[in-house]
Amino acid sequence: MDTILGPLYYAVSWIIVQFHSLYGLVFDKDSGWAWGLSIVSLVVLIRICLIPLFVKQIKATRNMQALQPKMKAIQERYKSDKQRQSEEMMKLYKETGTNPLSSCLPILAQSPFFISLYQVLNHIAQGKTVGFINQELLDSAQKAHIFGAPLSVKFLDSAAKIESFNATVTDVRVVTVVMIILMSLSQFYTQRQLMTKNVDLTVKTPFMQQQKMLMYVFPIIFAVLGINFPVGVLVYWLTTNVWTLGQQMFVIRRNPTPGSVAFKQRQDRLRAKGKLKEDPAEVEAKKAVEAARANRQQPKRQTKAKRQVAAPGATAATAATTAASTEDKPSLEKKSSLEKKQGTDAKEAKDAKGGKPGQAGGGSKSGQRKSGPQRPKHPSKK
Repeated sequence: MDTILGPLYYAVSWIIVQFHSLYGLVFDKDSGWAWGLSIVSLVVLIRICLIPLFVKQIKATRNMQALQPKMKAIQERYKSDKQRQSEEMMKLYKETGTNPLSSCLPILAQSPFFISLYQVLNHIAQGKTVGFINQELLDSAQKAHIFGAPLSVKFLDSAAKIESFNATVTDVRVVTVVMIILMSLSQFYTQRQLMTKNVDLTVKTPFMQQQKMLMYVFPIIFAVLGINFPVGVLVYWLTTNVWTLGQQMFVIRRNPTPGSVAFKQRQDRLRAKGKLKEDPAEVEAKKAVEAARANRQQPKRQTKAKRQVAAPGATAATAATTAASTEDKPSLEKKSSLEKKQGTDAKEAKDAKGGKPGQAGGGSKSGQRKSGPQRPKHPSKK
């Protein structure tokens, strides 16, 4: 490892020494402020150099989101042929100019500097010179404390080793735990901000589920690994997380993903300032929709007759006829009853005029049949 990353040890140590000389003009050279700010400045310098890669990461992430439906279709179509599936995926990447590894470029580019800083601080903890840090600077770095915790000690170091740097176990435990918590929270909020504000919600893809899972996995990984990092490395990692959070907030506000919540908020801000030019037809359509929503009323409860009158397609004449028939219904029922009663009275009068069977003065009709055998009378009528 030392042979491969040897040149980076010199580069990292040289940058730290230069910043230490600068901050030594303001603070004590042996103080934690001089050495701590040197590490923070190292992070800022590295992240500024990685801005072009960060821009590529954003573009690659958006392209991957846009390609998720097509990738899913390829997986479904060639799910029994993995080789053909891989070929179609590579063809899709080539046609769209997308590189899946582009989203990991900033992390991959930053990893060698992270490992080099870890090794430099580890050499300081062991009392060994490394790169441009000579014996004088080594003694100064070992005396540097951040809130009572030496830069080169870890959470799991023994009490004897911690006391050799003129520090207490309690101070080291408290400082490292607080830094690990802040480091995990910053990572969680960075990922959550990306998921809630800068993702196109109109497209549901497996990529969103993966990002949601990473939102909870990464903080746990940082919390587990943090207890094995020296305090100086925790300062480095906390600083880079805060930088990532701020950089992402800036990008989401100024250049959000189309279709995301942040994109709608940006459109509203531009519209309020009069800087957003919209299609007049689209503006009129939006106004018409809003006016229709404002004028819409909930229908009141109506009787069946009123619902028939108000039914769609009913003409004025039909409505008037229905209403009139409803109003005249009682009078028609009375008229029908009267006609029925008159008919009954007329029938009774006719029967009385013709006479009943067996009475004098009977007419042509009688209780007997005109021809044929007579029906015998019932015994009870004899």
